[in-house]
Amino acid sequence: MNTLQGGRFAVKEFAVGTKRLTITTGDITHEHVDAIVNAANAGLMGGGGVDGAIHAAGGPAILEECRKIRAQKGGCPAGRAVITTAGALPAKKVIHTVGPVWRGGAHGEAETLASCYRQSLKLAAAKGLRTIAFPSISTGAYGYPIEKAAATALKTVILEMNGLKNIDEVRFVLFTQRDLEAYSRALDAIAKESQ
Repeated sequence: MNTLQGGRFAVKEFAVGTKRLTITTGDITHEHVDAIVNAANAGLMGGGGVDGAIHAAGGPAILEECRKIRAQKGGCPAGRAVITTAGALPAKKVIHTVGPVWRGGAHGEAETLASCYRQSLKLAAAKGLRTIAFPSISTGAYGYPIEKAAATALKTVILEMNGLKNIDEVRFVLFTQRDLEAYSRALDAIAKESQ
């Protein structure tokens, strides 16, 4: 694990062919990437956690586009993704995806969580976006265990990165050191399996 300037962010990198996957701690609203991913709710009307932070930092333009999507589609079901402006954020776009609520693991949670990452990456690729930053989806208020979520997220993203030609870099921007450590362990296990 590397430490960047001032010891502020801990970083771990993993090569996926010629592409780069990074895990770090920080504030996703500060990321200078083509798209950041929002762990949204099905109503797309903003909320707490990452969702609230993205809407607060990005300003009213994000909510206005979410309202239009809601009027057209009725919201966003779990496992799907939609895209809006990033408003005042340094990113170009925000991809909103709705993760599963953890109900013990026997209700399709892993499949739905994997779909969040897969659909977000496919949407980014379809829009010509090459760099994307994810939070840890569903591990806050939705209660998904971080160790399980990290393994699903990383395996799905690595698989998708291999198949999508125009995605150059994926970052996981995690809120706590504990989350970073869980993702780091999951990445180490994947790297070991691939040797």
